[in-house]
Amino acid sequence: QVQLVESGGGSVQAGGSLRLSCAVSGGSFNAYTMGWFRQAPGKEREFVVAIKWSGVTYSDDSVKGRFTISRDNAKNTAFLQMNSLKPEDTAVYYCAVGLRLGVRTMSAYDYWGQGTQVTVSS
Repeated sequence: QVQLVESGGGSVQAGGSLRLSCAVSGGSFNAYTMGWFRQAPGKEREFVVAIKWSGVTYSDDSVKGRFTISRDNAKNTAFLQMNSLKPEDTAVYYCAVGLRLGVRTMSAYDYWGQGTQVTVSS
């Protein structure tokens, strides 16, 4: 019954910004990790950012200083603020929820959204 619904994807020019949202429904958890992964054409899905229930955040070096993950007070929605976007950020972005200690690997996550397309043009 747990579902993740993503929104906010679209097309922007290099240097622009986008804010992605991930709403979780159908479940209630005392502690979990919410993360974002992305997959570009011809490449493997890779870790982008994550936030634990405590508020501790993690990010890949490629997005540090540009992307910020956050979650609302109810801890049922995650946000990904993307600034200074580059063409290499173009990918399908996936939201995920994990019930384990892991953060950076796909195996740490139990539920996934359908993905939302982000396209950055030069």
